[in-house]
Amino acid sequence: MTGEHTVGRLVLAATPMGDIGDASQRLRGALASADIVAAEDTRRTRSLAKALQVEITGRVVRFDDHVESAKIPALLGDIEQGRTVLLVTDAGMPSVSDPGYRLVAACVECDLPVTCLPGPSAVTTALALSGLPVERFCFDGFAPRKSGQRREWLRTLISEPRTCVYFEAPHRLAGSLADAVEVLGPDRRVAVCRELTKTYEEVVRGTLAEVAAWAVDGARGEITVVVEGAQPRSANPADLVDEVESLMADGLRLKDACTQVAAATGASRRELYDAVLAARRDESD
Repeated sequence: MTGEHTVGRLVLAATPMGDIGDASQRLRGALASADIVAAEDTRRTRSLAKALQVEITGRVVRFDDHVESAKIPALLGDIEQGRTVLLVTDAGMPSVSDPGYRLVAACVECDLPVTCLPGPSAVTTALALSGLPVERFCFDGFAPRKSGQRREWLRTLISEPRTCVYFEAPHRLAGSLADAVEVLGPDRRVAVCRELTKTYEEVVRGTLAEVAAWAVDGARGEITVVVEGAQPRSANPADLVDEVESLMADGLRLKDACTQVAAATGASRRELYDAVLAARRDESD
């Protein structure tokens, strides 16, 4: 009688963002027992294990953005052969703006077991610290690098009622917030969370205008930004003409600009369109 073939599994494990005390006992056990540890940075993972006084007995393989697709077939084969693959990134939860999503999707496609060891996450930590409404929120990963693309992305938040969380590089933070002031207005509330759980953790809260002014002097470390959702408001279309014109100055067509402002304010799109044309006629007289 032949024995049954045992299928392994993929284990996603959250790692500390800065404070080693945030490492769970389950993470320690997984590092010690996994057949394979797929790590975004093998040196950092070995250093983490040493700090936790854990000996990694399995094989450690590199698994970052550059090799992710190439490594997936071999890792799937390992899981099919009964091995446990532990996936860890430099900090926080794998697959959340870090390597891992493609491997999880491949396991799901092949009907292979996937489980997760919960733990630190910059997204939920920043939300909790922001002081903003977080009953509903959206996560947009890293903000676009170039100002034009960033402004286009920010326009999608004009009428977004949910609080938005995104990551930003420290050297781009000032430009990102300046663009947000122009697109979302100076009064939208924001929280910039820096170096979460680390020695120099800092949370700067205020309006976009206030926090953008603070960011001009520069910020260091890992940055997570939490932006307040849009507050629907009813307004006289004539008072919103400048907002429409501002969007058009950034490249939107009149119709699209009216649609965005109307969605954010509750004004009638048709009345807003007519108000813009009327204002232009008044200027030409």
